Amino acid sequence: QVQLVESGGGLVQAGDSLRLSCAASGRTFSTLAIGWFRQAPGKEREFVSTITRHEITYYADSVKGRFTISRDNTKNTAYLQMNSLKPEDTGAYYCAAVLSVFSSLKIRTGVSEYDSWGQGTQVTVSS
Repeated sequence: QVQLVESGGGLVQAGDSLRLSCAASGRTFSTLAIGWFRQAPGKEREFVSTITRHEITYYADSVKGRFTISRDNTKNTAYLQMNSLKPEDTGAYYCAAVLSVFSSLKIRTGVSEYDSWGQGTQVTVSS
């Protein structure tokens, strides 16, 4: 297993930026694929972005061009830079990890494809 801790959420206005961090421990970070998901009240958890262990990235259409995922293997941390935030970006943001060294090579967008999850960090965007 791997332990994941998100940070960086907060209350911002539309158009502002935030950077979320996902700190990992318990496994060799460079072998993991990391995904970001979000969940608004009353809605299902949805895919936001992912980065494979070879740093291939992929984004949901709703955030493409505004959000950037990255990783720093020396710090065992992944990041989600969120620019031009919109009220519809509001929700709890979770990072998740794919543990298999084979599965972490490919783009994974499904909730069930991830093995470990953090507790989440709240992002609220006011209009």
